[in-house]
Amino acid sequence: MDFENSPFKGPFNPEDIIKQGKNSLPNLAKFAPVAIIVLILLIAVFSSFYSVGPDEVGIIRFFGKYVRTTNPGLHIKIPFGIEKVNNVKVKYIFKEEFGFRALSPGVVTKYSQKQYLDESLMLTGDLNVLVVEWIVQFKIKDPVKLLFNIKNPRETIRNISEAVMRQVVGDNSVGEVLTTRRVEINIEVQKKLQEILDSYNSGIQIVTLKLQDVNPPDPVKPSFNEVNEAKQEKEKVINEAWEAYNKAVPRAKGEAEKTIRKAEGYSLQRINKSKGDAAKFIATWQAYKDAKDVTRKRLYLETMQEVIPKAGQKYIIDPSQKGNLPLLNLNEQKAKK
Repeated sequence: MDFENSPFKGPFNPEDIIKQGKNSLPNLAKFAPVAIIVLILLIAVFSSFYSVGPDEVGIIRFFGKYVRTTNPGLHIKIPFGIEKVNNVKVKYIFKEEFGFRALSPGVVTKYSQKQYLDESLMLTGDLNVLVVEWIVQFKIKDPVKLLFNIKNPRETIRNISEAVMRQVVGDNSVGEVLTTRRVEINIEVQKKLQEILDSYNSGIQIVTLKLQDVNPPDPVKPSFNEVNEAKQEKEKVINEAWEAYNKAVPRAKGEAEKTIRKAEGYSLQRINKSKGDAAKFIATWQAYKDAKDVTRKRLYLETMQEVIPKAGQKYIIDPSQKGNLPLLNLNEQKAKK
């Protein structure tokens, strides 16, 4: 090292270093504007570009006012926060769970063991208590309305859903909620929920609302099951009685109808036969009036045609024959007997 030309030649003096530093500050100040400009340009570049996902749309606000909607892809906006973008998922189906929570959805879904009775415990119209669990699936149909009219969409949907479900459950009996009107309750709650959201201009569309599980609270389950078993036994006895009734009464009605139709058929047969006999007699009488001898002979022959086949063994005797006994062969007939 060349100590002859060194600035530290001679005794060490810190003030000499401070003086040299002060002399170099003007040189750094020359580059400060350039650094600031570069920094501003970098900020402008990075704040000008934004991307929108495939299931999203971008809502652009100019100083807080909505100006346009952009589709999925890479886009440019005015930097430095003059234009701000909010990406809203418009093709995604959101789900809210009430009375339960799914920890890991899948083929075998795992549920939380915690009970959410504050949102699922409800009073029915006949003053019974039920634990009602349901889900609400919804999507965003108008992202602009969603951003500007609703502050907290999920919390809003949860509050309205719970209020509407309590109202509808309170209008029905415990039996209707458990069994007979589950489908109607789903439809009614979904309709009322959608009406309220539309009145708020929320931009939210309810896709599905469905009751998952409805049960009495655990402390009263045994008593409730006993009541249900008694009702089921009652229904069973009533159904068996109706079954016996449906077997006996239709059979009796069928037999009665059969007898009536048989009597009507016999009556019709006798009437038609009587009419036919009367018509035949009248026709015969008319023929007899017109030709008495011929008609009398025809009647005789017709009568003989009916009687002779029934007479058995027949003997035709000549009126002039005087000794008829040899012709009868009585001994031969006696031997045959």
